[in-house]
Amino acid sequence: MKIFKAILFWLWSCTWGCLMTLVGAVIALGCLVTGHKPHLFHQNVYFRFGTGGWGFNAGPFFFLSKDCGESLHMKQHESGHGLQNLIFGPLTPFLVAIPSCIRFWYREWVVSSGRKKYSELPAYDAIWFEGTATRWGEKVYKD
Repeated sequence: MKIFKAILFWLWSCTWGCLMTLVGAVIALGCLVTGHKPHLFHQNVYFRFGTGGWGFNAGPFFFLSKDCGESLHMKQHESGHGLQNLIFGPLTPFLVAIPSCIRFWYREWVVSSGRKKYSELPAYDAIWFEGTATRWGEKVYKD
């Protein structure tokens, strides 16, 4: 059953979710060329590089900063974004990926500029696309 689910996941990712999958494949290829080792989390492929406590999903691929360690929460959350890609398909960049990226960097700017502390910001999962990624990832990807 696991193999069947993985085949469906990749087939769906490479058809309906092909935009984000293509972005992820290009970044993954760049990671491979630069000597980064791929890892598996269920049927997702991920790479670790850089620092800063960040994560980024691109379909069945996700990328984590090295200082995230082997955080199950981060893997589940980023894999949850991969599930969003299966649901929203070609709309994912506009409904999830771009807003998520803008929100992350805005929060980083607000904190680094001294305007607010992280504790003064709304919870990271307070916005729908982050909250559903976490909930779906924790439900589907139990380790």
